[in-house]
Amino acid sequence: MDQPLKDTQNEPDNRRIAIDRVGVRALRYPMQIRDKARAVQHTIATAALTVDLPHQFKGTHMSRFVEVLNEFGPELHVDNIHTILHQLTARLASESAHVDFEFPFFLAKHAPVTGAVGMMDYNARFAATLEKGVVDFIVTVIVPVTTLCPCSKAISQHGAHNQRGHVTFSIRFARPVWIEDMIRLVEDCASSELYSLLKRPDEKAVTERAYENPVFVEDLVRNIAARADGVADITWYRIEAENFESIHNHNAYALVEKKR
Repeated sequence: MDQPLKDTQNEPDNRRIAIDRVGVRALRYPMQIRDKARAVQHTIATAALTVDLPHQFKGTHMSRFVEVLNEFGPELHVDNIHTILHQLTARLASESAHVDFEFPFFLAKHAPVTGAVGMMDYNARFAATLEKGVVDFIVTVIVPVTTLCPCSKAISQHGAHNQRGHVTFSIRFARPVWIEDMIRLVEDCASSELYSLLKRPDEKAVTERAYENPVFVEDLVRNIAARADGVADITWYRIEAENFESIHNHNAYALVEKKR
């Protein structure tokens, strides 16, 4: 008869140092996301799953993280996230669990003049934590935008420098907010939104729109914060804007965070 294999992870550890988070990262998994236009969007998420480890245990059981995820079948649905957190704490005898799912989210966008349709991708992230029986859930979208410098426009006889920037918009909510609505809120606050497909009439329109709507990085985060304050379901937000400057060898950055 075969001897049972040694379970090293369950051996005691005498250093008496608890670990806040231990688990797996960079695990890719198929996922279904709610889509305002098409009901469901299929994507591939990069997942991180972790739990706390009490000081008396030498290690955690890494295989159980993948087992918990695989129990939900060949494609994970966003509604499963709360259950995953509870399963992780139960299977790994932990007090808290954390999951992060980062994924590309696609929107079909129409060019402003010709109406040409192109698929635009955005990075999105679901971050959820279960601690003392309470689940904390944060949704994040990273939205690329165009910003045109008000100072450059004011002092230049010809043109003004502009650049692409990234806005990282994170929220907690009383009721779910559509990812599409978060993206639209951000894009409406920039000098111009971006597109994947533009013909010459569209390029002219986008360029002129940005020139008529200059914003500093400070304006951008303030504009978004003012709009977010008007959304009753948003209970907390964190807004980061970073402009990849076109005439400086550094980036411009601003952040606003608020709990309501």
